[in-house]
Order: sequence, then C-alpha cells, then structure tokens
Amino acid sequence: MNIEKDRAEIIELFGVHFAQLYNIPPLASRILGTLIIDGCKTGLTFESLVEKMGASKSSISTNLNLLLKMDKVTYFTIAGDRKKYFKPADLSERLANYHKLIDSEMDIMDRMVNYREATASCPEEICNLENVKAYRTHVIEVGKLFTKTINEFKTIESNNKNNK
Repeated sequence: MNIEKDRAEIIELFGVHFAQLYNIPPLASRILGTLIIDGCKTGLTFESLVEKMGASKSSISTNLNLLLKMDKVTYFTIAGDRKKYFKPADLSERLANYHKLIDSEMDIMDRMVNYREATASCPEEICNLENVKAYRTHVIEVGKLFTKTINEFKTIESNNKNNK
C-alpha cells in the first residue's frame, strides 16, 4: 500500500467529483479535496496550499475565494499568527446546503400539485399529477433523511469540538 499514491488518487477523485457536482474549476475541486484529506485536523495555510497544489498564488487565491463564497471552506486564525488556516466546512453545513435545495424543490412540487389539481383536463395531465404527487412523496422522504443525517453529523462535530 502506497499511502502517498492513495492520497493523490483520492484527491483527484474528489477533484473530478466536486467539479461535476458543484460546476467549479478543477483546481477549486482539488483544493477542497486536499483540505478534506490534509486540512481537517489543523487546517492548511495559503502558503501550504500553493506548495501542495503547485499552482500560482493568484490561482489558489481565486479558487479559495470561490470556495469560501460557496461555503465549502472556512478559515480560522490563531492569536499572534497573521496566517489564515483553511479547513473544509463541516459536513453538516455542506449537507444543509443540499437540504435548502430539497426545500426549494418541495415548494415547487406543492405548487405544481395545486396547479395540476385545479387544471387537469385530460388523461395526460392526470398522469402528470400522479407523477408529481409520487415525486413529492419521494422529496419529503429525502428531506427527512437529510434532516436526520445533518443532526447526526452536528452531534459528532459538537462532540469532536468539545474533545479538543
């Protein structure tokens, strides 16, 4: 088992995954992957990211700012040290962003059901109504699962912060 090779492959997998999922540049995806792998304990400084990523300071800065704006990354400072230490956002926070999308989709489904119930005038529209109702049920279940999972992660994260 080659730990360094495995690390590099996992970061690259994260890079491809996050680039597709969030529609962000590959460097931003790799920065997030690097922070998940190497920065979850103590955080990584801007300088260490420049060194690890082998990219220019301006490229790292641009992509870090994007990740900060997207709430995928956070930073902290240490008294007496002027550096910022970057970490991936807590998993509960990252999942909460998905939950907002689910809530938004639920609102749309509710409005669609109300609209279709008021306007369905042919077999195709009645079929569409039944599909929308079934999908709404699915979205409700996904929302409940996300809420449960987010609460579990918040408990784990809180326990980890209390144990430091």
